[in-house]
Amino acid sequence: MVNFSSMESLEASIGKPLGKSRWFDIDQMRINAFGQVTEDLDAMHMDQDWASAHSPFGQTIAHGFHTLSLLSAMINDILPRASDETYKLNYGFDRIRFISPVKEGSRVRGEAKLIDVRVRPDGAKIISIEVSVEIEGEEKPALVATWLFMFASNIEGQ
Repeated sequence: MVNFSSMESLEASIGKPLGKSRWFDIDQMRINAFGQVTEDLDAMHMDQDWASAHSPFGQTIAHGFHTLSLLSAMINDILPRASDETYKLNYGFDRIRFISPVKEGSRVRGEAKLIDVRVRPDGAKIISIEVSVEIEGEEKPALVATWLFMFASNIEGQ
């Protein structure tokens, strides 16, 4: 397990896998709930009859942002917060690519690898983690991204 409070531990972990999350079932009920919350009611996601007749995938697919939003749960599976850990803040993404559609009925899980650590002049560490979302039984991932986190003991005014 990587100690994110220790620069030595971080540097020793660059390029190494951090782990995988549990599997998440992507069923139509979950897709519909995401569509309702985000007000993205596109038939490709929400209408099984339309999707089977008109979609190039032959069925409904999860929203790309739905898959992206699961990264929070996935990273928490992979990197549970230690009680003595410095504050971890979602700092954004350098890159996100949606590679393959997640068809209704699929299962997905996240995988993470530490790829970079840099220290800002104020002492905060910016951690770059490569994340990918695997689709069970598929060759290509649903998405790949470079996710940034800031670790700092005092983030006031950041």
